[in-house]
Amino acid sequence: MQTSLINRILSTHESFSPLVLRVPTGIIFMAHGAQKLFGWFGGNGLEATAQGMASMGLEPGYLMALLAGGGEFFGGLALLLGLLVRPAAVVLSIAMLVAIFAVHIGNGLFMSNNGYEFALSLLTISVSLLISGAGRVSIDRSLAHKL
Repeated sequence: MQTSLINRILSTHESFSPLVLRVPTGIIFMAHGAQKLFGWFGGNGLEATAQGMASMGLEPGYLMALLAGGGEFFGGLALLLGLLVRPAAVVLSIAMLVAIFAVHIGNGLFMSNNGYEFALSLLTISVSLLISGAGRVSIDRSLAHKL
């Protein structure tokens, strides 16, 4: 039964399409996670992100910032590598749902007004990867074939 679950997690469509989604989306998520965790790429870092999350009612702020930043950074890395893509896609989908409903929904759709357009796009890609798996060029596919 355990092998069956692992095979279902690692199984994937034999297409190159997920690769086209995984690589740029992984880079985007890693960059946003690095902003939250480390203050890289013009980000505020963990402490300021925690304060911002707490001010929005996402408590405890430090834990929420750590979860969001870690989920985005390591989830993005997983997408980029094609390793455990389905579990990463679940984490990233949840992060984008929280971003949409806790931060952006009141601003409407468009990014120009700090709306949910970008988060919705990332959510859509994450759900697509959850359904399809990592694709032909991935560590998941290699592992699935070995099992």
